[in-house]
Amino acid sequence: MGVLAVQGDFEAHGRALSALGCDPVEVRRPEQLAGLDALVLPGGESTTITKGLEAYGLARPICDFARSGRPVLGTCAGLIVLDRNHLGLIDIEAHRNAFGRQVRSFEADLHVRGLGDEPLRAVFIRAPWIERWGDGVEVLSEVDGRAVVARERNVLVAAFHPELTDDLRLQALFLSLTPVRAGAR
Repeated sequence: MGVLAVQGDFEAHGRALSALGCDPVEVRRPEQLAGLDALVLPGGESTTITKGLEAYGLARPICDFARSGRPVLGTCAGLIVLDRNHLGLIDIEAHRNAFGRQVRSFEADLHVRGLGDEPLRAVFIRAPWIERWGDGVEVLSEVDGRAVVARERNVLVAAFHPELTDDLRLQALFLSLTPVRAGAR
């Protein structure tokens, strides 16, 4: 299990994954992707993350990683980096800072398909929403009619920061996409 550690709150994602029994690797170089079964692209600043991917030669290796079928989770800025206008790993178009600037950050209880009946507490900080999506994309949750959680094959995205709460159900859903964990059921 890897967490992209170019920029953003990768440490909080690492702690959440550790709480679920993983031993996360902080990924800063392409060779660190070898042997990983899944990858998280954290929130942060999407332009900075994109520049970091290019500077460290990670863009193509991450695309190859995802196209090999291994699961990828993108949260907040990670959602933007994975969209069709950036790495193109999920057929969505993100609207950056859609809910407003930092002062408009908020928390909401979301019903996310696949996580049971109890709502998931979501922390939105300068969050995007999913403006458009292709036929193969399954929208799993919305806020005020705007898509904020989606999945296409092995790529799961969330417009919020699941690593900032104690509710680890979204991360557990992501881990269930890994072949070893999915086969263990």
